[in-house]
Amino acid sequence: MNVPLRDGRLSHDIDPTDRPPQDACGVFGVWVPADQASRAEVSKLTYYGLYALQHRGQESAGIAVSDGSRIVVFKDMGLVAQVFDESVLNTLRGHIAVGHCRYSTTGSPTWENAQPTFRSSDAGGLALVHNGNLINTLDLAKRLEPGVLTATTDTEVLTALLADGGEGGPLAAAREILPVTRGAYSLVFMDEDTLYAARDPEGIRPLVLGALEDRGWVVASETAGLDIVGARFVREIEPGELVAIDGAGVRSERFAEPRPKGCLFEYVYLARPDTSIAGRSVQATRVEVGRRLAREHPVEADLVIPTPESGTPAAIGYAEASGIPYGQGLVKNSYVGRTFIQPSQTIRQLGIRLKLNPLREAIEGKRLIVVDDSIVRGNTQRAIVGMLRDAGAAEVHVRISSPPVSWPCFYGIDFATRAELIAGNLSVEEIRDSIGADSLGYISLDELISASQIAKDNLCRACFDGVYPIPVDQDAGGKHLLEIIR
Repeated sequence: MNVPLRDGRLSHDIDPTDRPPQDACGVFGVWVPADQASRAEVSKLTYYGLYALQHRGQESAGIAVSDGSRIVVFKDMGLVAQVFDESVLNTLRGHIAVGHCRYSTTGSPTWENAQPTFRSSDAGGLALVHNGNLINTLDLAKRLEPGVLTATTDTEVLTALLADGGEGGPLAAAREILPVTRGAYSLVFMDEDTLYAARDPEGIRPLVLGALEDRGWVVASETAGLDIVGARFVREIEPGELVAIDGAGVRSERFAEPRPKGCLFEYVYLARPDTSIAGRSVQATRVEVGRRLAREHPVEADLVIPTPESGTPAAIGYAEASGIPYGQGLVKNSYVGRTFIQPSQTIRQLGIRLKLNPLREAIEGKRLIVVDDSIVRGNTQRAIVGMLRDAGAAEVHVRISSPPVSWPCFYGIDFATRAELIAGNLSVEEIRDSIGADSLGYISLDELISASQIAKDNLCRACFDGVYPIPVDQDAGGKHLLEIIR
């Protein structure tokens, strides 16, 4: 169902029954010395940081800024460029800021659930942004007085707990709360004077630290968020690490022993190709996956084409390893994700053509290899195969640069339940028949892991193999947990 936004736009997917994998969100934080605040314009640095992280969440966006005496928050539903303009950013003045772009994995996509979340206490204010998903939200919520929560997200629960630090402030609260917080969380939060960052002991979601000129610091979900504001990459925030940044510099401490389990799907789809994770370029990884995919699933064909843009790096690698020419066979309409006009049923029946259109001259009479990053429910691939055949393709061979997605994610990706995942119910051959392809091949899990250059035991692979690094109750209530118990 389409969800109307406050500005009248629609947040609908082109095919609401087959949306791509969605990450929880992107987080960004910046601290500059107070005497540099007027020149640094932290609200605008945060705006551009969120702009670079927009792919991680498109439902809402928000920025909180502190001038040393008070925190001001501005957030709304919509894309970063829709929520903020020059006049709004000019009102957000200070030397510390945190920002967020959201895709909901806990709580409905409403204004109340947009981030940053904010709490005031006798000690001052606290604004927090979160990427990930907690799995013991109910247990944490029991620590709060009834009626305290004003939103229905795990982030709201964390904010309330961290704001209640008493004389010790957020740092003391974080030392108490984070060791008993379970699940995936990359956090950036601030009080009036200090910027904080923390990452769960498994390090499931990425978080990096960068340095600005003139003694400034930046924290972001991806290195692409550092690049856009001219920050120099310093290092990753380590799993189980809590960082505080203020006039005394950067201070770091451990609140838990690291048990690295970085999300393998970040390499497949979630992260931008120009980001690096664990020192490894995402683009280079995806191209290498394509090479390995070609070796695992060769087929005679005339042209390798990607599903734009998520399949492009792997398609390049597949073409390189196979010796089959790479080309463009599908053109993407980049402006279709948001529209003032709700599609009629007639237009909706055109389905994928709202988003992609075939280049008939390039594909007519050709044997095609179509490379995509994943298959969730199969509707998109089914539509693409049909479209290519209608445009005159002689054969359509589908190659996927991830293993079958057979299990849901409880750590911050809004995968469907297992019952809704096509690979959770059908064999590869049955999926091939369902989407109408001449052949179908997935990269093996071992080859994907090898391409990432990270040890298997240091990766979360649960959506592919059902092995969850943090035990989770799969019937614990899901995305609307706090709404159900409210």
